Amino acid sequence: MTLDEKKNAYAALIVKAGGRVRPGQKVFLRCPVECYEFGRLVARKAYEAGASEVDTEWQDLYLSRMRLDYAPMEVFTHCPEWTALKLNTYAQSDVVFISLRGADPEIFKGVDPAKQAAEMRAMHEPLKVYHKMLTTMGFKWTIAGVPTTGWARKVYPMINEQVAVTRLWDAIFETVRIGDGDAYGKWMAHAENLAGRCAAMTAWQFKTLRYESANGTDFTVGLAEHHRFEGGADRDPADGGPFFANMPTEEVFTMPDCRVAEGTLVASMPLSWQGCLIEDFRLVFHEGAVVDYDARRGKETLRRLLESDEGSRRLGECALVPYPSPVSAQGILFYNTLFDENAACHFALGQCYETNIEGGPEMTEEELKAHGGNVSMNHVDFMVGTADLKITGTRADGEEVVVFQNGTWAF
Repeated sequence: MTLDEKKNAYAALIVKAGGRVRPGQKVFLRCPVECYEFGRLVARKAYEAGASEVDTEWQDLYLSRMRLDYAPMEVFTHCPEWTALKLNTYAQSDVVFISLRGADPEIFKGVDPAKQAAEMRAMHEPLKVYHKMLTTMGFKWTIAGVPTTGWARKVYPMINEQVAVTRLWDAIFETVRIGDGDAYGKWMAHAENLAGRCAAMTAWQFKTLRYESANGTDFTVGLAEHHRFEGGADRDPADGGPFFANMPTEEVFTMPDCRVAEGTLVASMPLSWQGCLIEDFRLVFHEGAVVDYDARRGKETLRRLLESDEGSRRLGECALVPYPSPVSAQGILFYNTLFDENAACHFALGQCYETNIEGGPEMTEEELKAHGGNVSMNHVDFMVGTADLKITGTRADGEEVVVFQNGTWAF
């Protein structure tokens, strides 16, 4: 397949498998302005699938950077009414959200962190309807990667810019199973495999998981009672059909008990948060919360993340990913959480997914907390998986089961 043929297949896959656009549905498409040609291609595929309208939001993070550099603080302390109205209205309608992501991982390096923090706080309450429906899969959404020059330069710093972009396209195609053959069929088979993993892990109902690796990770996390592992395909709230919120996706994940976490987690990959890199960092937990931390680079950014709100010091997701995966097989750091989280086991600081516990979507915030669910304005994944990672599950009766050995599934 030529590059253009692969782009065409990828756009079709995003619409058919990722968003599962049904005839008559609206699509809300977000795309970097630099990638307008691919954005137009995705829009065309959505219309060909029967979309009634594609509402497109072009995003320019360089302009967002200028805004952070020059706009006064008061601009960041309130959420425009129309922003909340649009997203909350779409969330409660039969709309598919498609987000194409390709940011320079250090685009906001050096900006005033107080402005970013203020804007995040200002957006939190007005967008609660949108975020609640997002985490409970009350509407269909999908996120997929698309190369930009800034991102490609970071991944491949030693080669020509255009060559780097092409190479990043090829790496993305491999991670989403684009190549010779039926990509959609491959995704359906992949979803079936992940569903089997989820069923097996849910059946064990482990009370805790212990993580051990030579890099210094020695950590035990509790899992919420009546948790369930999810991964692969989510379900269309209208008819139960499969869609994929993340492309790529290799994880099976569940809800940790945010009150139970002890020991040290050492990150195995850099984390890009709010356009700033955090590298070579570790987190020390006691009674569920981060009590100490360090980073070779980006420690101040890590501090801002942990101090965003009380829930940002606690865990909201526990995800298992075999170290050998189509993402890790590329042999690169993507510097993009969408990809790097699918190359290694990871946790998320912040908000949990209510669907990871029986009855979770119907629980009030207080009921969720009483079951060990974490509540936060953040949900930030960070990677801990290594080639030697061992994970041991312990059941309520004390039975121990090795879940991961040498970085991959032990069964």
